[in-house]
Amino acid sequence: MQIFGTLLRRELAAFFLSITGYVIIASVTLLTSLSFVVLIAGVGTNSFTAPVTEMFYSTFFFWLIVLLVAPVITMRLFALEKSAGTFETLMTTQVGDLQVVAAKFAAAIIFYMVAWLPMLVCLLIVRHFTNQSGALDAGTVGGMYVGIFLTGCLFLALGCFASAISRSQMAAAMISFVLGVSFFSLGFLAKSIPVTAQWQTQALSYFSLFDQMDDFARGVVDTRTVIFYAGVTFFFLFLTLRVVESRRWK
Repeated sequence: MQIFGTLLRRELAAFFLSITGYVIIASVTLLTSLSFVVLIAGVGTNSFTAPVTEMFYSTFFFWLIVLLVAPVITMRLFALEKSAGTFETLMTTQVGDLQVVAAKFAAAIIFYMVAWLPMLVCLLIVRHFTNQSGALDAGTVGGMYVGIFLTGCLFLALGCFASAISRSQMAAAMISFVLGVSFFSLGFLAKSIPVTAQWQTQALSYFSLFDQMDDFARGVVDTRTVIFYAGVTFFFLFLTLRVVESRRWK
């Protein structure tokens, strides 16, 4: 556990002690703020009953942030160390492959969640200038951040796998982006196909990312959705671990 803590602090320092990390946080804050400006301008003086979090997830801003930020966060995790020649040095120390993968992923998800904290300020502003008292309802905000966390886990796991199989950060970012867009496209496909009793359609419904995020934004946490996100996340982390272990086979 001490080794994991040391690795985690090392990875977090790479995010928070570099200008790149703060550029990412500023970019997420800018896009989130812009999305709320667009929402409020669209609503105007009309009253609305839906939680503002649900309205936010109905726009393209959230998915744009996830699709762009996840590859940027994860592209350096393995690829940078491989290109710099420090990865082999790290792996020859008294650390396990699982500890390295777990520490890098944990640091990525912690940084990802920190980048979303300024969204609370946007919700405070919305509640102050509107009658949307539910904007900061504990259940709604809790469900919103559960959705952000689970979605982040999935897309960051894709990014970890992409970075593990690459020696170039740009290649890792592109592979991660393509994988993320593929899952995003499956969400569109699942939303457009009517639900039937066929097992293929039932299986595809689990990829309905938009409906799932709408539920999270309303404060509804479905256990089946949590299991789906956790399962896909662990699957790609397992693939990442196998890629890291593969150096021993060479």
